[in-house]
Amino acid sequence: MAFRTGAAERDDWSYSPAVGVGPLRFGMTVDEVVEAAETVGQAKVSACARDHAVFSPTWKVEVHRDGVTPSQPAVTAYVSQAVGLFCIAADAVHGPQVAHDGLPLVGRDLSELESDAIAYAEATSVHFRYTPEGYAGPDDPGVVMRGQLVGLVLRSRPLFMVTRDGANTEWDSMPSEEYHVNGQATA
Repeated sequence: MAFRTGAAERDDWSYSPAVGVGPLRFGMTVDEVVEAAETVGQAKVSACARDHAVFSPTWKVEVHRDGVTPSQPAVTAYVSQAVGLFCIAADAVHGPQVAHDGLPLVGRDLSELESDAIAYAEATSVHFRYTPEGYAGPDDPGVVMRGQLVGLVLRSRPLFMVTRDGANTEWDSMPSEEYHVNGQATA
């Protein structure tokens, strides 16, 4: 399951709602996340700022692809002291490809993803949804679509989530770090 070089050669990770993505399972401890992450790359752990008192202490585990230096993390996992792993973010450029019911979600031009989501919903009689920011994605509460600026194009950076301590929804659980990716606010 090692990452391959080049965006077109991304590995495919499976997504199971409320279970996990690739080798990462919701509820894992920091040590378990690091162990699983190191099967595909190098992991770096840091503490997240405690922006909201309602949440227990949280750690960020950044997974960098083997053999690619320096690079942005391919995957960022967030682990809460109270509930364990609750959020997995796949980087638009370096992350593995993850699909939802056959619809690729990672690194897509957001306008193309929206068109594909609409066409898929019409063809299969399922629903899709928009985030409060206007990003289209699957109608799954465990997938929160985010935008990541890559050059001049806004690309998809999905967050795969379960609710964390003190939150009512996945949207409420989103780590504050995910409002800023690569030092830039996500649109």
